[in-house]
Amino acid sequence: MLPLPDHLRAPAQRLFGDRLELAERFAALLAEEGPQRGLIGPREVERLWERHLLNSALLADAIPDGSGTVADVGSGAGLPGVVLAIARPDLRITLIETMQRRAAWLQEVEDTFDLGLEVVRARAEDLHGARSFDVVTARAVAALDKLSRWTLPLVADGGELLALKGSSAQDEIDAAQKVLRRLGGVDPRIRRYGEGEVELPTTVVHVRRRHQATGKGESRG
Repeated sequence: MLPLPDHLRAPAQRLFGDRLELAERFAALLAEEGPQRGLIGPREVERLWERHLLNSALLADAIPDGSGTVADVGSGAGLPGVVLAIARPDLRITLIETMQRRAAWLQEVEDTFDLGLEVVRARAEDLHGARSFDVVTARAVAALDKLSRWTLPLVADGGELLALKGSSAQDEIDAAQKVLRRLGGVDPRIRRYGEGEVELPTTVVHVRRRHQATGKGESRG
């Protein structure tokens, strides 16, 4: 097992509740297999809980009850998608990943933990017009202007894009304004989750997709 640091036990207990043991099992599996499978760097193991697992789990606070369907684009190691599925079993989560070896890992995680995840190996833009979700999430995938081209067309009218970002969040919003407007993205705003609970709160850019948005996505070229 990858031990949960004592100073993180309270927020972990709040976020995962009676599924904390499941989160600890996933943490142990990711710590064991992640570096050798190229999912996380070796140096990330010792800070896996604070920098990655709780950072991802705090996204649960950003998603209102009753949201229904969620797509996590560029799921990679399962951050935040798998962690979110553990923290919020009420959500129906689809993991979208382009790389075969990462998609295989995600399917193995689903087979092991039976979280009700759908794993789709595809580029996000390949699903434009075919799938839509109440919420679309992404973590460490691309700058917001590029990310919005891939993800906003997957957001149902009235739904939200939730992009986990760092200190450059406002700069990314400023740079993405034209693209957001064209794709029907409105009211971009920054929210921080976990303040007072963890040393590094989770920064999330919320972008709502207006009703009857008609903007088309663009390919990655």
